Amino acid sequence: MSTPYPFTAVVGQNDLRLALLLNAVSPAVGGVLVRGEKGTAKSTAVRALSALLPQVDVVSGCRFSCAPTTPDPACPDGPHESGPGGVRPARMVELPVGASEDRLVGALDIERALAEGVKAFEPGLLADAHRGILYVDEVNLLHDHLIDLLLDAAAMGASYVEREGVSVRHAARFLLVGTMNPEEGELRPQLLDRFGLTVEVAASREPAQRVEVVRRRLAYEDDPAGFATRWAGDEHEVRARVVAARALLPKVSLGDTALLQIAATCAGFEVDGMRADIVMARTATALAAWAGRTDVRKEDVRQAALLALPHRRRRNPFDAPGLDEDMLDRILDEFPDEDPEPEPEPEPEGPDDSGPEDGGPDGGPGGTPPQGHGSQDPGAPAETSEAEAPDSGEAPAETPEAPQPSAQEAAGPEQAAVRAAEPFRTKMLSVPGLGEGASGRRSRARTAHGRTTGPQRPRGHLTKLHLTATIQAAAPHQKARGRDGRGLVIRKDDLRQATREGREGNLVLFVVDASGSMAARQRMSAVKGAVLSLLLDAYQRRDKVGLITFRGATAELALPPTSSVDAAAARLEQLPTGGRTPLAAGLLKAHEVLRIERLRDPSRRPLLVVVTDGRATSAGNVGGRTDSSPRELAGHSARLLQAGGVASVVVDCESGPVRLGLADVLARDLGGPAVTLDGLRADSLAGLVKNVRTAVASTASPNSSNRRAA
Repeated sequence: MSTPYPFTAVVGQNDLRLALLLNAVSPAVGGVLVRGEKGTAKSTAVRALSALLPQVDVVSGCRFSCAPTTPDPACPDGPHESGPGGVRPARMVELPVGASEDRLVGALDIERALAEGVKAFEPGLLADAHRGILYVDEVNLLHDHLIDLLLDAAAMGASYVEREGVSVRHAARFLLVGTMNPEEGELRPQLLDRFGLTVEVAASREPAQRVEVVRRRLAYEDDPAGFATRWAGDEHEVRARVVAARALLPKVSLGDTALLQIAATCAGFEVDGMRADIVMARTATALAAWAGRTDVRKEDVRQAALLALPHRRRRNPFDAPGLDEDMLDRILDEFPDEDPEPEPEPEPEGPDDSGPEDGGPDGGPGGTPPQGHGSQDPGAPAETSEAEAPDSGEAPAETPEAPQPSAQEAAGPEQAAVRAAEPFRTKMLSVPGLGEGASGRRSRARTAHGRTTGPQRPRGHLTKLHLTATIQAAAPHQKARGRDGRGLVIRKDDLRQATREGREGNLVLFVVDASGSMAARQRMSAVKGAVLSLLLDAYQRRDKVGLITFRGATAELALPPTSSVDAAAARLEQLPTGGRTPLAAGLLKAHEVLRIERLRDPSRRPLLVVVTDGRATSAGNVGGRTDSSPRELAGHSARLLQAGGVASVVVDCESGPVRLGLADVLARDLGGPAVTLDGLRADSLAGLVKNVRTAVASTASPNSSNRRAA
């Protein structure tokens, strides 16, 4: 629709609106990362913010939005002379998840650069977003190298395009806003730290607010222009307040007491680095300006901490972002404000936020705490009514209970879930061959970034020039082409694309034995610790993960393949044990899951990790076959996976003085290595077969039955 939904018409979501407005007041805050379930007005609020930003003065005809009073001296369209220019609204530019590097930073015409020495540059999205908003929906699904380029530009205020010694630089200062659904995977901690503020959003559970969401959305869809007109007054008031706060910002004083409160808060919560201190200082200053004050108070520091610190407190992907507010209050109480009687708060210039009918941008002098327990008033989604569904298709909100075995099939009563042992750093597991999957850090693959391995003719637009091969292709034709100057005469057919080898992310599918034998000698705690360690490794290597468990008579897909490893960790933590061991059912379930995933994402190669002691005591539900023993059925299922080319690793959980070696037999049937729990550790003295390919050769060896990668 051409008419955007009004910012002030968003119901609730006070913290989201406040964080966006603080960045509008002071872009130096560093942007906003919005985390929350689908259908919670994340995109609606971001897209509506651009209408509240002041108009931008630009040099007429400049593709890089240079200011007439202070043009960029390095602008590719320059040099510009100071003087009057044009005026345009602030832009809101969206970066698609599947965008290429050239689309983000711009494209340089290599052919003209080599032949004519001309920097023919086509601006990218970073240039379009200069002095406006750059919005990245599903930022956690963006390729790592694009995130690095994006955040580097946001930190430096400039974008650099380098192509074989030819470089272009232009200014790129923008308000960075990213939204994400945590169920689809997390950002790396170092990237989380680059976002100034973070906000957790959720759909309201109050019926009155949900009714108001539906009422406003239906009214907007029936008559977008009329709906926007009804909210035009509130929009004008908030826009005027943003302009006033920007003008007041340079006059705000950040006193020594406020600085001590900020430093003590960051130190008390053991936040790494100094970026948190700087972001808190800028946020507290913007909060004071937004409230119409020239002094920073304790409530500003408190609100700044609740917005700037939760995502910086994570130590691993299994930690939920958050902040202990009682601890925060204790720290701040040690440094009381010098002025015991603060001046009264001015009346807000924008609309108040007294109830569901109100669309004000904040909930008080400094807004409501984003991580409050009971004080937050989250709004329901403005763009869709789907917020009634709190879970996604990939990661169910509640862990389904494991199937209860029958009396005939159960080897013993179900035992309660045990806690996982401490995770450890694991050795490298990878898939053989050369893939072409999503960017990651596990297996070898042809990628856009990495080590140059050779040239090829470009398929479509040239992105990485192989300079030597290009010159070699053009050199024999220079005389025939009439070369008479210093430059080469280059034709399009001479250009060669550099082929590069890097690393890809894989689908790591865990098949975990949860039968009664795994609970012996408290073995399950160590098993869960090992799987948790492998999940942490999968997070660091940017893999998708899935979890299958088998016990009693059936196998269950506890977590469909997803990028959210913390969801897998939650399922693992609640996993009970007990019953017989339907190993064949678990392997056949893995075969079915991988078959479906191959259709959905054919370029992502799988790695099957089977965590078991190798026992098979139940045939399980494998199509009603009764002519084979459970062990024979398991062997048949394993060979079916091997025939499909699935790379596999067996984590042998057998312990005790008497070892049956059943996991070795299973590994041989799967065509992969076996590794003990101790051998899985990166600091273990035992060796691990790092690549599954080496196990294929050992399978043909006469002594392969004694093979163990430990």
